[in-house]
Amino acid sequence: MIVFTNGQLTEQQFISLYGKRTLTQTKRYASIYDNFTKQFGHKTCHFASSPGRVEIVGNHTDHNGGQVVGSAIDLDIVAAFLPTDGNVRMRSEHRKDINIELDDTLSHKEHTSKGLVKGVLYYLQQKGYKVGGFDAYLHSNVPSGIGISSSAAFELLVGQIVNHCYNDGQIPLVELARAGQYAENHYYNKPSGLLDQGVVAVGGLVHIDFEKGFDATQIDSKITNLCYMLIDTGKSHSSLNNLYATIPTDMKKVANLFGKQRLVEVDEMQFEEQQNQVIAQCGELPYLRAKHFFEENKRVTKAVEAINQGDTTALLALLTQSGLSSKHQLQNVAVDSSDTAISDCMALATSINNKVGVRVHGGGFAGTVLCVVEQQHKDKFVEQMKNHYGESHVLVMKKRSIGATVL
Repeated sequence: MIVFTNGQLTEQQFISLYGKRTLTQTKRYASIYDNFTKQFGHKTCHFASSPGRVEIVGNHTDHNGGQVVGSAIDLDIVAAFLPTDGNVRMRSEHRKDINIELDDTLSHKEHTSKGLVKGVLYYLQQKGYKVGGFDAYLHSNVPSGIGISSSAAFELLVGQIVNHCYNDGQIPLVELARAGQYAENHYYNKPSGLLDQGVVAVGGLVHIDFEKGFDATQIDSKITNLCYMLIDTGKSHSSLNNLYATIPTDMKKVANLFGKQRLVEVDEMQFEEQQNQVIAQCGELPYLRAKHFFEENKRVTKAVEAINQGDTTALLALLTQSGLSSKHQLQNVAVDSSDTAISDCMALATSINNKVGVRVHGGGFAGTVLCVVEQQHKDKFVEQMKNHYGESHVLVMKKRSIGATVL
């Protein structure tokens, strides 16, 4: 009998994470526990779980004070852990060992997983929260490099471990999310907004409005017949940070033209009235990206209404409109004009099912396409996508009801 410091994991805990308790997950947790005890010599442990996420509507709006709708998914990073009197020691099957001394080295930045841990700890420490040592063994089934926020899942996992071990679980979710964003921005040199960490922290289907900071609301969706899937076009986005950075830079260039810091502060009517001036002073692409921001923000509002009303048809149409706007205005579906991987995937999806919601996923430029279909069309759609891209390139997911948590 495996004994955890929080007692046996219950049926309800597994359901909240994965929809049901399965033999696969039970064996997975037992294996994580066994590896933890072998690596560190402990006899008991706590468990933490942190999910990946998909972005439903709201492509590149967060960094300019816009709105997003995203969902935590049933793929996660799980850690067996215990606090210690020493430093941080983290082991896993697929990551390099992480060893961190808890002194002034936390401020020394490095572009690695170790750097992300240091960044989270440093941020929390600077905000006045307690940090300390812990041992942890991790197992992840969140694929990296395909836009479902494996790095945010890792950052929030670290944050929740520290929250549980040294802060009685009292660190607000927004601070944990910001700790992850800080680590990614300053230690990993990735200019991400707060969408990824926000959805992972809150969990479920969540609407976040960034205009006044971080206003997150879980949506009690009346739409229960949808299947999410990501199609991996085979091109990693892990080396495209410079391309991502051009999008917030272009949007803020337009905002600055109107004397503002973010597009959310700019009057849309004034923006349209001064179209020629915007193009002349900022360029056509910054103008189109700003136009995408205004239209995408309104799409998020409509998407929340559709979800609350149970209007599946409207939601899928809005998701596809978001994809077309990202392609034609935001222009984040290709690295150059010869790169048609994402556009081809979007076209194939709509040829298989003209009611599918389809769009480039995440930062864009390479990587994945999000497809959302009704359950009754799922099997045929998945089969044809797998026939074209291969079994391992079609990832089918479900919504997860809670975010990063200690069990």
